[in-house]
Amino acid sequence: MNEPDKQNSHTGAHSHGLHRNAAHIILRFCSLAISMDFGLFVKRSDSPSAVEPQSEMSTQSCSENNLKFICELKPVPGPPLGGDESYNADMDCEQVSIILPAQCSIYQLRLRICMQAEEKNCHPDPLALLDPERYTLLYARGDEWYEAYDGCQVIRTLDIPWLREDTGHLSAHIVVKPVVAVDSEEKKKQQQSLAYLIGHNLEKDASDRLGELTFTRRKLASPRRQELRNRDDKLYATEPWVTCAPIPSDLQERLNRKIPITLHYMSKISFSIQVDFSATPDVLLEVLRSVLADQGLHADTFDRLVLKVSGREEFLSGHYHLSDFLWVRHCLRTNQDLHLSVVPDSQLVKETVRIVDWPLVDGFSGQFSSHDDLCLEGKDLDDIFMISLWDCKRKLRVKLLGFDIPNLPIKSPQAVYVEASILYGNKVLSSVSSVPKAFADEVLWNEWLNFDVLLRDLPRGAKLAFTINASGGDISPITKDSGETKLLYFVNLLLIDHRSLLSQGSYTLHMWSYPGQEEEAITYQADKLSSATNPDVADSMAISFLLDRYSFPVVLPNSLGSPECSGSPNSPFSSPISTASSLKMSPSLFSPSPTIASTDSSSQHLKPPEGPSSDTMALRSLSTVVRTQRPCLKKFREESIRYASNLPLFLRNVDWMNRTVVEDVHWLLGNWDTDELDITLALELLSIDFADERVRRLAVQRLESLSNDDVLKYLLQLVQTLKVEPYHDSFLARYLIQRALRSKRIGHFFFCFAQQVQAVEALQEVALTIKTLYPDKTDLPPTAPIRLQELLRNCNLPNEFLMPFDPRIKAGMILLDKCKVMASKKKPLWLEFSPMPSPTSATPVGIIFKQGDDLRQDMLVIQTLMVMDSIWQEKSLDLNLVPYGCISTGHNIGMIEIVRNAATIAAVQRGHRGTAGAFRNDALFEWLKSKCPLQEIHYETVERFVKSCAGYCVATYVMGIGDRHNDNIMITDQGNLFHIDFGHILGNRKQFLGMTRERVPFVLTPDFLFVMGRVKGRNSLYFQRFRDTCTQAYLSLRSHSRLLVTLFSLMLLTGIPELSAAEDMRYLREALQDEQGEAVAKEHFLQQISECEKLGWTVQANWWIHMVAGIK
Repeated sequence: MNEPDKQNSHTGAHSHGLHRNAAHIILRFCSLAISMDFGLFVKRSDSPSAVEPQSEMSTQSCSENNLKFICELKPVPGPPLGGDESYNADMDCEQVSIILPAQCSIYQLRLRICMQAEEKNCHPDPLALLDPERYTLLYARGDEWYEAYDGCQVIRTLDIPWLREDTGHLSAHIVVKPVVAVDSEEKKKQQQSLAYLIGHNLEKDASDRLGELTFTRRKLASPRRQELRNRDDKLYATEPWVTCAPIPSDLQERLNRKIPITLHYMSKISFSIQVDFSATPDVLLEVLRSVLADQGLHADTFDRLVLKVSGREEFLSGHYHLSDFLWVRHCLRTNQDLHLSVVPDSQLVKETVRIVDWPLVDGFSGQFSSHDDLCLEGKDLDDIFMISLWDCKRKLRVKLLGFDIPNLPIKSPQAVYVEASILYGNKVLSSVSSVPKAFADEVLWNEWLNFDVLLRDLPRGAKLAFTINASGGDISPITKDSGETKLLYFVNLLLIDHRSLLSQGSYTLHMWSYPGQEEEAITYQADKLSSATNPDVADSMAISFLLDRYSFPVVLPNSLGSPECSGSPNSPFSSPISTASSLKMSPSLFSPSPTIASTDSSSQHLKPPEGPSSDTMALRSLSTVVRTQRPCLKKFREESIRYASNLPLFLRNVDWMNRTVVEDVHWLLGNWDTDELDITLALELLSIDFADERVRRLAVQRLESLSNDDVLKYLLQLVQTLKVEPYHDSFLARYLIQRALRSKRIGHFFFCFAQQVQAVEALQEVALTIKTLYPDKTDLPPTAPIRLQELLRNCNLPNEFLMPFDPRIKAGMILLDKCKVMASKKKPLWLEFSPMPSPTSATPVGIIFKQGDDLRQDMLVIQTLMVMDSIWQEKSLDLNLVPYGCISTGHNIGMIEIVRNAATIAAVQRGHRGTAGAFRNDALFEWLKSKCPLQEIHYETVERFVKSCAGYCVATYVMGIGDRHNDNIMITDQGNLFHIDFGHILGNRKQFLGMTRERVPFVLTPDFLFVMGRVKGRNSLYFQRFRDTCTQAYLSLRSHSRLLVTLFSLMLLTGIPELSAAEDMRYLREALQDEQGEAVAKEHFLQQISECEKLGWTVQANWWIHMVAGIK
């Protein structure tokens, strides 16, 4: 070696020696800090060198409060860091033994591993072991690997297999494995794809490893993986659309006949058969095989055959009667022929999900021991690792430092003050205000705001809310919030975070501006519940404040604990807040997932350590609430079964700041039989009024027994209710993910598909261009269709995609010659697509694409119509509603299904003497007669008209649907009357020149009555049937009035202008005559019918004005 090389070598060795000495000093300092502050059973001394090494400690006996970890250090791929020649690189792995008190945290376990690696010189960079981004702590449970993820988690709460050693001590195996770097290009591509699908870049919000978003994604990976492992992908792909509702009474007679079915087996054979309605899909497949054998043909024996509705993504599968399938009932109702394609399952779209996940995370991450374990009483400083929130007897206080804003608003108040409040759900538990100060770009207070609330009484989910308000009589252009106060800015902070840690120290939060527009201000009711901060850091108002800081983490205990299990690592343990056995629910929903096989790349080379599984033990604290004897509450529960409907009222009056009361309520809820809980009450308990986690858990328990049909029925409300949840990881969120992964029908409305996103983006671009080309015009030039076709031809539409509003409908290539721009202010696009290939002639798929209209209200009305229809179907009452597809795919973007063979009432009337047709009582009757030349068919048409008219009269009256004119009421060739375009609800009426145009409770015009034979007040059989059907339908809805009110109440936070306050529910209750008896309610609705008859001429006059003036 030449001299320069020797010098470089010496310098390198010297520098690395300094590196190791520095690491040694740091570790010794850490060990001293631990001994002083956390008491990890090391001897304290004035000199770091006097610290007793862990290698000597490992020989000590393990006390009942100590746990032993045998840690395998996996080698780092490639050469050791820093070129340390003393590191034994030949060793496959090194084991170190760690003994810790059961109340220590994961981070303290890391620290001890780091110290041991330093002492034994068995790792090239011991300090790196402290970094969870570089090294993971893994343990095996069954065939799956889990990561000890949260550094604050108490080691005794790990759901890890504990082995009883011969000495009687408990031990567990931990693998310390370097994090395998993911290919940056592949990761970037995955993130871009995810951001494209959901319309949001998660990486911006997920940079913090322990931040709520990343933390929740890691925790939810386990139940997701379990569901995917348990799922049969073929059964998932062919999930049938069935119903358990009884057959409508008017169709019962047809069930005695046989149903004709045409089967198409690929391109080989087609034939028709007749079978009973009680037959199953397996019977049809047996007939197919028999026919194939007779013809000398053979089905592919390697593939399972499935029955698929021709031209639709809908299957007939499972052990159901044919009469249970929705499509069969549709064909029965509409007299359509039933065509089924027989398809080998190998030709179906693959539904297998490639699982690319992190190692699973312990389901108890973010939860801590019982209060007895954490209690300070009787403990030395060395025994304290964290503080129980219930030991904090101080009152909450906030030191308001001040705020600053980069740019003052154009119109700003002279003086402002800050109000700090404690929010729990929609309740303000306490609030304090600062002194007013002059408004400027920077305002400093530096004052303490003291709450009259003890820290120990804070419930999980409580938020610290800040608002900046214009002071006193200062007049500001901002919309008033309440009284003289004018809200300017707001932001919230969770006082107990997603990991159950009390918020401490200093904060700077970027605030949201209170919307100035009145219609936008409605969303504040939902926005004020969010703990999200304004992402516009550069230009938003920033408020700074200080919370009291403690020497230790302050955590919310999972339970009170009990003397017999407190501090003992030998006791059997269950989920701190969710015992699956007592909940009668899926384990993945409320407790850590059972062990399942792993395909994760980061753990595929690791083998779980062998050991006697019979000796494994769980180590978590039992909740004492379940075992507590409270005879009075037991008696109350027995009595409350008869008064279950009063549970929401009872819970609304609970003092959630009184822990003793809350414990009693939790005991009651924990012993409540969910079968006693009506689904309406369960939905009500998910409203904003109930923030307690146990209450919401009880509600979700009840949802578990719902069929897929029922979940879909309430899905709109359930998704909106997620806004109420204070944390991303909630029982409701887990439940919805679980059901979406189990059912393709439900999953369609949860998961984004690339083709759908691509189609919506392409059509939105076309719609925006059209609106720019033809602004505020209803009369379009003749060139408009040509221009539209040109834009559609050049846009990036996929070759095929599933309709977002109905996964059973797949659209193919766009049919340019059938597309047009509709003559309306918002310029909706009438678009048609080719249907999927089918053995029979299929109708094109038609949609109306809207840009600029909020379709969420339409979605609510149509969903409510479906709920009403299900209520009527339970009574065997089929009112021939037409709940067409409608979905909002973004902000003021959406699409509506085109109903074929239908015309607006305005078009029907224009066909009879132009605008004068509005006064022709026989116009509609003559139109229907022209569509049904045969007398027998005409009778069926009138029957269908009478029932559908009755259904929509009752539905529009109950929901208070306004702005009814002859362009938003339609009728099909078969006589189905139906309403569209629901811009006004709950009794809100459209005005013209300051006057309310509508004077009738619902639409029942002279031309409608003419079809029923009601001419000049003369009675008729059809009109009497109409009255009877109306009262039967109305009274059926009354018996479900609480459900209807609850469904609308759960939508209060959507920001829909006409549904933004609890007072809006008053119309529903009045319309349903909630406080009246059945006889009074029946007479009430008959009076509404009479009122419509009397004022029918006013409706005709409004419709004539509408056609002449073109009022929309």
